[in-house]
Amino acid sequence: MHYIDVVIDNKSINTDNFFTYLAPDEVGVGAKVSVQFAKRKKPVDAYCVAENIEPSFDKSKIKEIISYNTERSLNHEMIETSMWMRKRYGIKYIDAIKMFTVGGKRVPKPKVHTKKSYKSEKPILTDEQKSATEKILAAIENKINKSFLIKGVTNSGKTEVYMRAVEKALLQGRTAIILLPEIALSSQVEKRFVDRFGRETVATIHSKLTTSKKLEEWLRIKNGEAKIVVGARTSIFAPLDNIGVIVIDEEHEGTYKSDHNPKFETVDIAYKRALMHNAVMIIGSATPDVVSYYRAKMGVYDLIEMNERVGTSLMPDIEVIDMRSEIRSGNLGLISIRLAEEIDNALKREEQVILFLNRRGFSTQILCPDCGHRMMCDECNIPLTYHKSINASVCHYCGKKYPLPDVCPECNSKFIKYSGAGTEKVEEEVNKLWEKAGVSRFDTDTASSNDDIEKIINDFKDGKTDILIGTQILAKGLDFKNVGLVGIINADTGLNIPDYRSQEKTFQLITQVAGRAGRTGGKSLVLIQTYDPDSEVIKYAANRDYESFYESELLHRSIMNYPPFTDIIAVSCVSESSEVSMKYAKLFREKLINIKNAPEDAVILNPREEDVKTDGKKRVTFIIKAPPGSRMGYVGAYMNFRDQLNSSKAKCYIEIDVNPYGIT
Repeated sequence: MHYIDVVIDNKSINTDNFFTYLAPDEVGVGAKVSVQFAKRKKPVDAYCVAENIEPSFDKSKIKEIISYNTERSLNHEMIETSMWMRKRYGIKYIDAIKMFTVGGKRVPKPKVHTKKSYKSEKPILTDEQKSATEKILAAIENKINKSFLIKGVTNSGKTEVYMRAVEKALLQGRTAIILLPEIALSSQVEKRFVDRFGRETVATIHSKLTTSKKLEEWLRIKNGEAKIVVGARTSIFAPLDNIGVIVIDEEHEGTYKSDHNPKFETVDIAYKRALMHNAVMIIGSATPDVVSYYRAKMGVYDLIEMNERVGTSLMPDIEVIDMRSEIRSGNLGLISIRLAEEIDNALKREEQVILFLNRRGFSTQILCPDCGHRMMCDECNIPLTYHKSINASVCHYCGKKYPLPDVCPECNSKFIKYSGAGTEKVEEEVNKLWEKAGVSRFDTDTASSNDDIEKIINDFKDGKTDILIGTQILAKGLDFKNVGLVGIINADTGLNIPDYRSQEKTFQLITQVAGRAGRTGGKSLVLIQTYDPDSEVIKYAANRDYESFYESELLHRSIMNYPPFTDIIAVSCVSESSEVSMKYAKLFREKLINIKNAPEDAVILNPREEDVKTDGKKRVTFIIKAPPGSRMGYVGAYMNFRDQLNSSKAKCYIEIDVNPYGIT
């Protein structure tokens, strides 16, 4: 018998600590145990985080664990990564640990997968693919922990490089994780890996799986049956042993940043797990995140460039269309005359068309032209979007639906205006102009389930859909073979979003959507419609000039003290009243300013009340721009202040988000 420290499976801040129990010698770090806790009548679950503890208090008061569950236990690396996550993000122990676990009480019988050898023929590598593969395989062969950034144009064959790396890891008896930014991509990429390595070798984990299916896959991974895990963000927490390679494809995508508790950055977790396993991390994109590219320039990542498309695939021609000229010529529609002509031409050639607009819904604003009142969500205080298909206005933040107003709630005017355009409005206009074409819409309204996603993608692949209209989901690595034309509608929309990344995201979206065209050879065309044709970002994207964009953006961020030159930490105080939230936000800010040995070049902005409400509560936020090396100190200060609020029973709670999206 020996003493162990455990973390109780309870979300209360009061139990965010270690508790000591007596356990059999075979119970070690990672073990899931059942214990009697406090005055509770029923046993509770817990996870062992330390063993062979020497208690500093009366041993007679220490209870023995009730039982332990080897089937649901974790390994030492997962626990260590969880402890690291707590320090890095200021989250609770159990929130980090639970990312590695699954729910479900019953253990389903695993399906029997027929063993089979590799099926797919391996393509001949291009010179660029061969060079990239040799560098990566050398690190895997020698079990050297290394991180690679592949900056490869769309359709340059990055996935084949990933597959060669995975194959090398498997030959060494090791395992692999392949991350995709969107569930819609998982099935496409999973099929390629299944064809190459066999169904029994590949597992997938994502949020659309049922609890029982997720548990089945989790057990296949943990028991060593599945060696390759393909999935979205949460797959980084797959219960693998002996990891050889971790791949993050389309690494620039914002979906890799968790914006709900526990908040984390996927690339951080991948980097940490690769380090623990002496594994290789590969991140790839045609438009790398500015921070990632900066790290590559600084030598943190090994940079690999792939500038040519594979096979007969050619880069599309790109043109910019000035929509101001369209208005002057009398065209008030969403489709320019040039784009309409090219859609006609593409359909005559039996080529498919993609139309991209990064706004769903029918109209993006509902307002009164008499008094200027905009219809807002009464829960979140953000503008509502009109959805014609359900004849209602919807809050895209909380999902709440509202009936359409007959009169303005402010001035009783009967004139309600629906302005702006979303994908639903584009779909209506396209259906009117091309009545005989097969038209489909691909956004979160039409693709809410995995089956919906599969059907939309397969219909387009099979040629049942001629014109596909969609939001940013179209920019996330989907591989379509017959796209001869891509139209980007209102390309400058993203430039008006209050986010310091707005320029970067606009460049990435335009470049990525443009990359869907011309994948099987022959000429293809991308038309970028904009009301701001003089925008530097749009010019850089039209010219495929990532380097110039990067240098311009890096200069801006250096001047404004944004990442990669700082870590942005958003601190939020939330309570029933604005006054209370503001009081504690100011108090914590004052404590931070007066910290001993605080970095002189840190910037701590004044608190401000947010317009967006949280469950009817008032949120006050301020921003810390933390210089390199100071992040952990600020996170530690937050955790201390959080504990003080809890112990004093303050009617306010505090939370942080490190490097959040949507910060101005």
